[in-house]
Amino acid sequence: MTSGKTLAFGAAALLLAGTGVARAGYTIQLVTNPLDTANTMLLGINNSDQISGSTTSTGFTLTLPSSFAAQIAPAGSTSLTTVGINSAGSTDGFYVDASGTTNGYTAIGPVFSTVNRPGTVFNQLLAINDSNTLVGYSSATDATGATGQDAYSRSAGGTYTDINGLLPSNANSQATGINNAGKVVGFYMPDSATSVGFLDDGGSITKIDPFLSSFTQALGINNTGEIVGFYTDASNVTHGYTDIGGSLASFDIAGAASTTINGVNDKGQLVGFTTIDDNIVGFVATPMPEPASLVLLASGVLGLGLLRRRAGARR
Repeated sequence: MTSGKTLAFGAAALLLAGTGVARAGYTIQLVTNPLDTANTMLLGINNSDQISGSTTSTGFTLTLPSSFAAQIAPAGSTSLTTVGINSAGSTDGFYVDASGTTNGYTAIGPVFSTVNRPGTVFNQLLAINDSNTLVGYSSATDATGATGQDAYSRSAGGTYTDINGLLPSNANSQATGINNAGKVVGFYMPDSATSVGFLDDGGSITKIDPFLSSFTQALGINNTGEIVGFYTDASNVTHGYTDIGGSLASFDIAGAASTTINGVNDKGQLVGFTTIDDNIVGFVATPMPEPASLVLLASGVLGLGLLRRRAGARR
């Protein structure tokens, strides 16, 4: 069920840098799945208020305000995670089968399909657009997926495109979001301790590094080009962020120990998860009515406070 707790944050909820238009504020709805109230992650959202997410072991879709539907895993599976959702309500994600292998999957209409990149031993699918183009990552050498991660996309017709080869030299890379124009976001890790976000626009790579963080992940992109994700500051505190036309805003849930933004729809609604009293709680952030533009605010004094997210990649 949803928690029923709604919070409203005004312009002071955002720490702004750069120029352009940023959200004036958000109304926050905290969400817990009754099947696992200690671990609810919201990971994607479409324009019809349909949300994809996961508990510790079960993927689900949620139609706001409180209609949960479990994603059915193949027989013998030990866990399933639902990550991406498109306008038709089709989803993708990954599951662990009875042999311990992690497989990508799609649920397009009533059809559940296992989708693995050829020649690999580990796969996770992390986003799906309205053309049913998928993005994710695989490893050809490590069945645990901890090393040898390679970002890729897959067309609806089954053609795989390597993204990792476009990126700077790295230890691991993941493609985590795609919009209908085919723009892909994700991150790569130059080494085990650093992470850099990226945007792949038709093979042209742009680095995404809000606030010059040493650990950044870009996790979602909508059809207007808004990018969301998280970054960790110099004190090892992690914050969500939005990037709207180059205007960067730090985003945190008040009273929480961590905040991650994982998805954004074309209305600017954000979904993600946060840590409150040692529980992982999902959230939906809906933009409040805002002026046409926002004057650049002085840095340093605004914001909800610096909060911590669990370390490392979530995948």
